Amino acid sequence: MRFSYLEQISAYMSRFTHIVAAYRYDDTGIRLIFDRENSWNFEMQRGNSTISIGEAANRGKVYQAPFDILLTKRLNRSTIQSVELHNHDKIIRITVNTSGSYKSETTILQLEFTGKHTNAILLDQEEVVLEALRHIDEEISTRSVRVGQKLSELPKPPYEPQHYPLNDVREFLLEEFRRRSSDRLERLKSEKKALLHKRLAQLQKHLNGLEDESALLEESQKSQHAGHLILANLDVIKPYEKAVALNDFDGTPIRLELPSGCTTPAGCAESFFKRSKKAKQKATGLHQERTNLEAKIRHNELFIQTVEEASTPEEIALLFPTKTGGSKLKTSDSIAEFWIEGVKVSLGKSEKGNIELLRNAKARDIWMHLKDRPSAHVVISTDKQQLPERLLEGAAKLCVDFSVFEKGRYLVDYTPRREVKVQEGANVLYTNFKTINIQKG
Repeated sequence: MRFSYLEQISAYMSRFTHIVAAYRYDDTGIRLIFDRENSWNFEMQRGNSTISIGEAANRGKVYQAPFDILLTKRLNRSTIQSVELHNHDKIIRITVNTSGSYKSETTILQLEFTGKHTNAILLDQEEVVLEALRHIDEEISTRSVRVGQKLSELPKPPYEPQHYPLNDVREFLLEEFRRRSSDRLERLKSEKKALLHKRLAQLQKHLNGLEDESALLEESQKSQHAGHLILANLDVIKPYEKAVALNDFDGTPIRLELPSGCTTPAGCAESFFKRSKKAKQKATGLHQERTNLEAKIRHNELFIQTVEEASTPEEIALLFPTKTGGSKLKTSDSIAEFWIEGVKVSLGKSEKGNIELLRNAKARDIWMHLKDRPSAHVVISTDKQQLPERLLEGAAKLCVDFSVFEKGRYLVDYTPRREVKVQEGANVLYTNFKTINIQKG
């Protein structure tokens, strides 16, 4: 970001007297909320840093690193003492004060928009590093950023920056939010839809490659019939015969090729019955596999449509939560997991997934379903009964998006899991529910 822009932005920011809330909204983004109309984003990505005004609908991940804990502790409900451009460089310093029961603390948030050195650093009033978005060792850079050490100055830029006046600082920052959101949205849509289309093609190929269940069921019936026919003719079939000519139950002449390895007529009948049972089991397994694949294909088609209809990058980010390597629990491939406002929201991809959700949900978890029509089941994992409206709306929107293709207004019922009585499979009755209205498309 240009020095001239930062100079004008820092001057504009000086009008604010308090910070209501401060938190990280993504891996490199920090949000400061000054008041209802001023939610400021400081994107501290190396080589692509910027400032904008605007707030996403939902915050998928709640960051809990030491930097985030201290950022919240030191800046939430703080009083701004000063906002200045530091050292005549692309560095904004926001100095705040928080008053507790016993003492007050002064904290400096130093936002460095300096290319490869881009960073967000929390300092005390002696300019000692309390925490930082990026910790930098001496081996990596001539200027280290380490907790407990006094922060040294960056070398001043060797040029005199030009002035680029902004007609309206606020409108510039609002437009910056719209521009970056639009660019990121289109990039994410293209990237994620390509991934989903690839997955969809693999599922379709697998489905098309399945054997025909009807041929297996026909084979099962023929083998069973042959077994019964042999049992009816035990006295005319000789041991070790490879084939036998018989009359069918309706009198029609029939020639049977006997299974290899059977030495007695009764043994041949048993072989036919085993063959019949195996073919029937395989047909049943194929039917279940086909049903599961068709459900996964429908889920992926709904997924693609949901990505296409997303209006913000944060909506897409919510659909693709970062996988954490710390958990050893295996996630069912019949259940999709999302995070809204730091709370896990699970969704059944199929009837099997819906059954798993119902079976594993805790009594106080919140269960959701479309009113009076088939839909995916959704479970919010929580022990709280008063949930933020944004969390409820986000979870209900997932329920709608992954249940129907048609645009329109839909009603979603929700209630604690303990109020849901399972009838059969994923069919349920529920009581003491509330309803939320969701617009799709």
